[in-house]
Amino acid sequence: MALLLRLRPGDATGFKFLFSLAFMYALMAALVYCVVHMKFISPLPADAPLDRFSEARAFDHVRVLAEEIGGRQEGRSGLREAATYIRSQLEMMKERAGPNLRVEVEETQVDGSFSMMFLGHSISLGYRNHTNVLMRISSLQSRDTDTSVLMNAHYDSPLGSPGAGDCGSCVASLLELARLIIDSGWVPPRPILFLFNGAEELFMLASHGFMMKHKLRDSIGAFIDVEASGTGGPDLVCQSGPGSWPSLIYSQAAVYPMAHSAAQDVFPVIPGDTDYRMFAKDYGDIPGLDIIFLLGGYYYHTSFDTVDRLLPGSMQARGENLVSVLKAFTNSSKLKNAGERRSLAVDTNKYTDERAVFFDYLTLFMVYYPRRVALVLHSIPFVLFLLAPFFSYVPEPGLQPRLATFWAFLNGVMHHAAGIFLGIIFPVLFSIIRLFFTYPMSWFAHSYLAFFMFIPCSLFGLLVPKTLFNGLSHSKTVSSKKTMKVGHSDEARFWGAFGFYAILTLAYILAGLSGGFLTFFNCVCMLFAWICLCLSDKSYGRESLRSTMFYVIPLVPCLLYSVYFGGLLAQFLIEKTGMMGAVPPPYGFYLADVLVAAVVGVVTGWCFGPILPICDRWLAKSSILKFFLHLTVVTLAISSQFFPYSKDAPKRVVLQHTFITTGGNEIVDTSYDVAVVDSNSMEFVFKHAPKLAKELDVDAGFSLAKADASPEEAWLALFPISSVVTRNARFPAKADAVQRRYSHFPCLSSYKPQTTYEKGSRRIHLELSLGSLEEIWVTVMNITGPLSGWSFADGKPPAPEVPEGGPPSYILRLSGNSTEKWEFWLEAIGEEELRVEVAVLDQVLDERTQTLKGLFPEWADVVSYSSFLSTYVF
Repeated sequence: MALLLRLRPGDATGFKFLFSLAFMYALMAALVYCVVHMKFISPLPADAPLDRFSEARAFDHVRVLAEEIGGRQEGRSGLREAATYIRSQLEMMKERAGPNLRVEVEETQVDGSFSMMFLGHSISLGYRNHTNVLMRISSLQSRDTDTSVLMNAHYDSPLGSPGAGDCGSCVASLLELARLIIDSGWVPPRPILFLFNGAEELFMLASHGFMMKHKLRDSIGAFIDVEASGTGGPDLVCQSGPGSWPSLIYSQAAVYPMAHSAAQDVFPVIPGDTDYRMFAKDYGDIPGLDIIFLLGGYYYHTSFDTVDRLLPGSMQARGENLVSVLKAFTNSSKLKNAGERRSLAVDTNKYTDERAVFFDYLTLFMVYYPRRVALVLHSIPFVLFLLAPFFSYVPEPGLQPRLATFWAFLNGVMHHAAGIFLGIIFPVLFSIIRLFFTYPMSWFAHSYLAFFMFIPCSLFGLLVPKTLFNGLSHSKTVSSKKTMKVGHSDEARFWGAFGFYAILTLAYILAGLSGGFLTFFNCVCMLFAWICLCLSDKSYGRESLRSTMFYVIPLVPCLLYSVYFGGLLAQFLIEKTGMMGAVPPPYGFYLADVLVAAVVGVVTGWCFGPILPICDRWLAKSSILKFFLHLTVVTLAISSQFFPYSKDAPKRVVLQHTFITTGGNEIVDTSYDVAVVDSNSMEFVFKHAPKLAKELDVDAGFSLAKADASPEEAWLALFPISSVVTRNARFPAKADAVQRRYSHFPCLSSYKPQTTYEKGSRRIHLELSLGSLEEIWVTVMNITGPLSGWSFADGKPPAPEVPEGGPPSYILRLSGNSTEKWEFWLEAIGEEELRVEVAVLDQVLDERTQTLKGLFPEWADVVSYSSFLSTYVF
């Protein structure tokens, strides 16, 4: 208060208004936090009524899958135990099903091969002996050909992870949903299929096997894929289609709707995929929804993905949504089987792939409208902007004053765009400057710190254009001031900001994207707020703070939604920066901070932009800009005191024990290959883990730039995920324990003479033995040379990888637990040799590697395994 007393009256009023806005936004942020963290959801206990979904009952399944059963990774016994547990639960449900229900349970083994693009790489995949568990619930009168609804979840988990969130929570949700259907006595009007597939983490293999070979695949009229990219929070519809009716059904039926069509604009560029791809895109055209837990990304694919990390209320909200949406799907007249969909597409052309626009408002309700309606609605703000000069007050009649007014509005657009641009640039510059004094990602374990760090400098950037104009206007002549006043009047600034959002709204829809509702909502609320401001002029005058509040209050619904959507986006990004990959220096050092700063800048501009054209008269003062500048400097000092990682926000490290073998029984060389996947390098890890450094003979002056780097082929077992482990180092290791444990190592050999054809091609018949390895996750082969065909993926190799200056190479991934050898053939053109590199990933660690893993800090999540590499020429 003493500070305010020393300020000029106008500045003191500005500060009071600023603190009022800060209080308003703080209340919004608190409300949003409660919404996205499910604080308003009451989980039902285990003794809840049988016709209600109970989170507690679902939790019991997660505990079994993630705690009582060992790792559910391919190659480990826990995966088989999980399938047995799921089937036993389904069989018990079948036994107590009522007389009006037909319940069928089956377990199938799938095998096959296909090619796909992933992370920009073309790869082929071969698989065998992956297990799917299926339940079909229907009426007694149903037939196998009746159109059905598919519910899908995968029960396998990624390397080194208990998989409570991903995807034990998904399996548990569907088990509880199946129990509810049977115990409630509800007879679904259409059959319901529950598919628990056992190989999603290996590039959706089990769902591919289902779509290629199961007898019921053509009967499916719609599906819901349940996934997790974290341990709770909003269960967001990230993908929907083909067609718009699945999202329409969801919008009408969901109890706690969580869906944004903008997610469909973003999801294709995210480095990841789900079973949705197999059902709706690559091997089917089934309309469906891809529903994914968003928050808790810190634990995604880590050893910290445990039951205690699941966010209370999340599974309850998901379950109630699934119950309601599933019932709506089974009653929908839009439900068509594969034959009916083909008929509609060919004969009547009624089956279209129109993308709708939809969004939820704080999980309270959903707004949905088709794209053809969006084309009209989203064009209206731009039309209003063009017509605004003809309805604005102009002292002199005629065309020229109208053009001058329109030009003033265009200046307002550029003025607002400049503020938004500077609101992004200043946080980015600040993020770069602060890294000269501290390490990257100090905000990672304290996500709120990112907002405190970057919002003040973003607001500084937003207010700079208006402040500069105020400063310039004091130095101009009277006539110049009059000209500038016309150009920067409230009308010009408001319609300029309105035009900025109107242009973005139109651009979104014309680009074929579905996220234009964000700026369209801004336009609608701004127009209403402007009308309220104009009406308040008669009572309080334009210069009154009360009139300004008449403008701000109608904007609250829009601002609240901006805080909701923008805050969720920023939080999601912050949690995912820990696994975005380590870009080589110097850019990699800055990448995570710059990206988060830019996104927080965008979100700040989005949340603050609508009030800017009217409120900046109170805020665009040099004293307030100095306050933001000082606040920025203070956050710089404070942020440097925070450590970037914790058990709640672990750093991801890859520890690979590499063995180079020959002849199937000899180890030629061995090493430890260590990599990080974020901006803080190995030097950072060794600095805070002296015992680890000592064990690896790393001295205090260790530099990653001078260390022995792992060759690219060393990471073949992870391909194509190996693209995120570019910052790595190699250290010497011993192979004694492994040689004592295993009698044979993987080996590739010819099992019969090659076949030569008249056109000059030759077929090489090969046999791959995986030796006596015990817990094989995957085998990856890199085939280099004139490959023209093979016995996988319908005989067609994928598009080749073409390294700079090298011959083309073809990548093949093989998986499936079996003692049998892989037998296949490769076909080459001419006599030029084929070079085959084989990498086998085994999850068993020797004693020294386990000890080494234990020396990493408790805030590090270490994915560790053994990789056996061998090379052959044919």
